[in-house]
Amino acid sequence: MKYRLVALDLDGTLLDSQLQIRSGTMKALDLVRAQGVQVMIVTGRHHVTAYPYWHRLGLELPAICCNGAYLYDYRAGRPLAGDPLTRDETRALLALVRKHAICAMVYERDFIAYESIDGHFARLRAWGASLPEALRPRIEAVASYERLLEEAETIWKFTAAGEDRAALAAFVAEIEQSLGLSCEWSGPGRLDITRAANSKGNRLLEWIATQGIAASEVIAFGDEQNDMDMLRVVGMGVAMGNSQAEVQACANRVIGGNDGDGIADTLRRLVLTA
Repeated sequence: MKYRLVALDLDGTLLDSQLQIRSGTMKALDLVRAQGVQVMIVTGRHHVTAYPYWHRLGLELPAICCNGAYLYDYRAGRPLAGDPLTRDETRALLALVRKHAICAMVYERDFIAYESIDGHFARLRAWGASLPEALRPRIEAVASYERLLEEAETIWKFTAAGEDRAALAAFVAEIEQSLGLSCEWSGPGRLDITRAANSKGNRLLEWIATQGIAASEVIAFGDEQNDMDMLRVVGMGVAMGNSQAEVQACANRVIGGNDGDGIADTLRRLVLTA
């Protein structure tokens, strides 16, 4: 099979445990692009936190962000297709955040907002602060989510985080029952909430259709629940070795973990030799 597009999740997949892209993976991706195969980021991240990696890779394609909530064109500096939460949905969702005493972040159109910091959010903020100023994402404290939601024109998603998985599961159950929103795990103790039907797979299929690329011509790499539908719909879904069994069951093949050279080896074997 001749592949025309490589779709890459970031955290736990393209990025190693130090949030870096391995040098061998960089070299393989450079060779892939030199051969005429396109490379695309498909992530749960906001575009402001995906940008340093898009820039590092020297990509041209837009990125699929917030689990498919939108497609972002970095060159034009604007979202393309998107399906943000409605104002009524954000109000109802915030009410459940308050009810369950969940630590959450809100992904506004152009920045990530937080009221308080837990371990995950503290790491995200520290990572952002470590970057050169030109690459540094907007991650901002707000006094009140209620005020933010009334003033913002676009809210892409909420992210909840915590060590109490049972409490998060109860939160999810009420969201799905009362609001019908999409809830997907994007990492250990990290939950993403977007509009129903938003997913990496759906947005990827929508975009490739506009480019004349068949799903069978796409190879995709992922590691978490929010990657599962993407791995199912493409021609070659590749799960990382650090992923859970349910993720691996959706893939055509399973490779080594994100701290190894599995992505580079797979690209050489399946893409560069085609």
